Amino acid sequence: MTAAAAVSILWVLAGCAAPARTPYQQPTVPLPAHFEHSDIAAGVPRSEVWWRSFDDPQLNGWIDLALQRNPDLAIAGFRARRASLEAQLAGNALRPVWDGALSSSASRALSGENRRTNETVNAQIGVRWEIDLFDRLGAQRDATGFEARASAQDREAIALSLAAAVANLYWQIGFANERIASARQSLAYSHRTRELIDAQYRAGSVSRLELREAEQSVAEQQALLSQLVQTSNELRQALMVLFDGSLPPGPEPLHLPDAMPAPVGAGLPAELLGRRPDLRAAEFRLRASLASLDATAARFYPTFSLTGNLGTSSASLLQVLRNPVSTLGSEMALPFLNVRGMQLSNAVARARHEEAILGFRKSLYAALAEVERALSARTQLSLQALARRRARDEATESEMLYEVRYRKGQVALRAWLDAQERRRVAEVAHASVRLALLQNHMTLNQVLGGAVPPMDKIGEMPSDGGLNRVTRSP
Repeated sequence: MTAAAAVSILWVLAGCAAPARTPYQQPTVPLPAHFEHSDIAAGVPRSEVWWRSFDDPQLNGWIDLALQRNPDLAIAGFRARRASLEAQLAGNALRPVWDGALSSSASRALSGENRRTNETVNAQIGVRWEIDLFDRLGAQRDATGFEARASAQDREAIALSLAAAVANLYWQIGFANERIASARQSLAYSHRTRELIDAQYRAGSVSRLELREAEQSVAEQQALLSQLVQTSNELRQALMVLFDGSLPPGPEPLHLPDAMPAPVGAGLPAELLGRRPDLRAAEFRLRASLASLDATAARFYPTFSLTGNLGTSSASLLQVLRNPVSTLGSEMALPFLNVRGMQLSNAVARARHEEAILGFRKSLYAALAEVERALSARTQLSLQALARRRARDEATESEMLYEVRYRKGQVALRAWLDAQERRRVAEVAHASVRLALLQNHMTLNQVLGGAVPPMDKIGEMPSDGGLNRVTRSP
């Protein structure tokens, strides 16, 4: 009986039919047409690399350098490279596999007249090819391919988070240096106030209580300055971690940037989530789990392999290929006989795929919530910035009026010192909300997967990953 006939009979006896690949259907996730809080005003950043919209060469240089030095990003790059090689290795299983061997031996009789040494050289070359009749190897190749694409998106997500972390520390260091400069000015101002009170005390125009209040104000400003310097040092240490143990070259920012983030345009579409690398990675892994499900099912269908060998044996290495002998064969495995194992393996693969579906839906809903929170916070922070600026201006003018009144003897020293403290608190609050606006802009771009696109490009959604095809709610 020929090998082909044997194979045909076994297929009939097994009742096997080639399984169809399960078509991929993206989970139905209702999305709004646009985000609720994206109607602040027209005008959006024009740069796809969001941090360049600040036109700050120093910030750009810091982020570019971090993308080159950061060890976490380098590790993610190696993981993506390894996943790509594993995908190529899985695809290689669909091709014939060649091998070869060359050996030699010597024998000699220990008794008898003929004690001549006999030398033998064996050479063999073989090929093995598994015929992927049921697309098991193809499904495994697709699963590893999707995992490789997911690993590449993991690296993009780390790069996006790294840029955000560097920008955050850049602004925090600028904020800290701005506060340190303000604290030094306040300390010098407190010293001058104490000198004034000391002169008045020596002249007998003020009491010892007012002198002690002035000295207390100086001590408080000294303590605040020390605390701010320590905070600045801690920020530098955090920065060194991102830059693989060294600080970026060049001077530090001395204050927050004067330019604030541009307002977000109205009607920001929810489909922008399709740019997020973490969501793309989640969908690629969902598709990988589906391909693994098909591979698991196909694993229990018969496997058919063809083998071929070409070999010879000779007493001389130079004669080894003169009398080759060829061998052809076939091999069939019947794993479907393990019925219980087949059922359990398929159930495990199905459960893993269902878990991936729920995980993808959860990630998408969490991304929606992150964007809505960032947009809502942006609205409120913009209102707070206006109010904090007015409060700072009023506190500055109030302090000036209290100083004039104190010098005229109309109010006590405590009233003037309290006015100074209110002015300092108002300045810190105003600077803090400016920092929060910058951090919110950073967060918004991060949760949207990059820079907010211009209004004329909002409809140009990326198709890679398929997230732009999720179901919209009316």
